[in-house]
Amino acid sequence: MSWDEAFANRYDEWAAHMTADVAFYTELARAADGPLVELAVGNGRVAIPIARATGRPVIGIDSSPAMLRQARARAVDAGVQLDLRDGDMRDLALDEPAGLIYCPYRALLHLPTWADRRRTFERVAGSLRPGGRFAWNAFAFDHNSAVRLDGRRQDEPVPHAFRFSVGENRLDIVTESGAVSSMWWATKNEWLGLIDVAGLELEALYGGFEGEPFTDSSREYVFVTGRRG
Repeated sequence: MSWDEAFANRYDEWAAHMTADVAFYTELARAADGPLVELAVGNGRVAIPIARATGRPVIGIDSSPAMLRQARARAVDAGVQLDLRDGDMRDLALDEPAGLIYCPYRALLHLPTWADRRRTFERVAGSLRPGGRFAWNAFAFDHNSAVRLDGRRQDEPVPHAFRFSVGENRLDIVTESGAVSSMWWATKNEWLGLIDVAGLELEALYGGFEGEPFTDSSREYVFVTGRRG
C-alpha cells in the first residue's frame, strides 16, 4: 500500500489545511441526479457534510480499515447515512450508476502508475449514469517547493520529512516513526489523457476551489468531468 495505517491516528491534523474542498464537492453533490460516491472516503471528512447537506446517503469506498472505522463512528455521531465499503478504487463496481463520483484530497495520487489510473478512470466512466460527473483534485508539482522542502524536517502535525523522487514522480511523507505515505504526481497533459482514454469529457479545470482559472502559478488541479455521450 502507498498509505501507512499509522497516518490514520492523526488524520484530522494532517488534513486540517484542506477545508475549501468541502463546499466545492457539496455543490456538485446538490446538483447530481443519482447516487453519490466518494473514492478514498477516509474518515468521512467530506462525505459526512455532503450527506448532511443533501439529505442523501453517500457511498464511501476506501482500502484503509482504520479510516473506515473512523468514518463509521463519525457518521453515527453526525446522524447521517454513509454506505461504507472496503475496496480498491481500481476495482470500482456499483449496483446502480452514479450521478456523481468524486475523489478529494489528492487521493488519486496514491495510485502509482498510469495503468492504475487508467483502470480507475475507465471504471469510473463505466459507473456513471448519463449526465453523471467525476470530479477530483490533485496538487500541481512545483519544483521550487520541492527544492525548498526536500529532506527538511517538519514538526507539524507530527515530526516528518518530505522526500521527492523526481525520476519516479513520487513524493514520500516519512514520519520519524518510519511510517511512509507515497504519492505520484501527474502533469496537466497526463490528466487530460486519462480523461480522453476513459471516454470522459472535460467540463472544467480550476486552479482552486473558488473556481479560479488554472494558470502557470496554480498549485492545485481541480477537475470536473462528465460522461461522454
